[in-house]
Amino acid sequence: MTARRRRLLFASCLVAWSALAQGASAAAPAAAEAGPPPRVEAAWVRSAVAGQQGTGAFMKITAPRPMQLVAAETPVAGTAEVHEMKLEGDVMKMRAIAQLELPAGRTIELRPGGHHLMLMDLKQGLPAGSIVPLTLVFRDGAGAQSRVELKVPVAIKPPAAGAAHGAVDSHKH
Repeated sequence: MTARRRRLLFASCLVAWSALAQGASAAAPAAAEAGPPPRVEAAWVRSAVAGQQGTGAFMKITAPRPMQLVAAETPVAGTAEVHEMKLEGDVMKMRAIAQLELPAGRTIELRPGGHHLMLMDLKQGLPAGSIVPLTLVFRDGAGAQSRVELKVPVAIKPPAAGAAHGAVDSHKH
């Protein structure tokens, strides 16, 4: 190989390395800006007998910055949706909503009779004392999505205050 070709090859490698390094440094701040995931506490799923089609999941969520809860996933149900209960006239109605607003630093409670997660088309019974894997999907103001994976206890009624609740296993941005 001639000296000229070696210099050209070296220059090409430098240009390629520089482009890769700039791409990596541009991506690093975006990941750093994503910040911590929302905190989930007091999570529980209402027990369901075999053959029952649906049940609810409840919890308290505190977002560190303005976010939205946009989806939920679990292998125990065909569908998991964010729902709200709303009084229309004299009738309480339940319906799916596309997103639940989570103001920064304010705890939003998903509870029976209010906002909650509806687990439908259950694939099995959910006896009290069992554990349900549940993934929550959040979106921040910039449109970036993050996921929080939980293992949530199944109970007949809300666990007593101070009892162990669904712990966050991991989170992904």
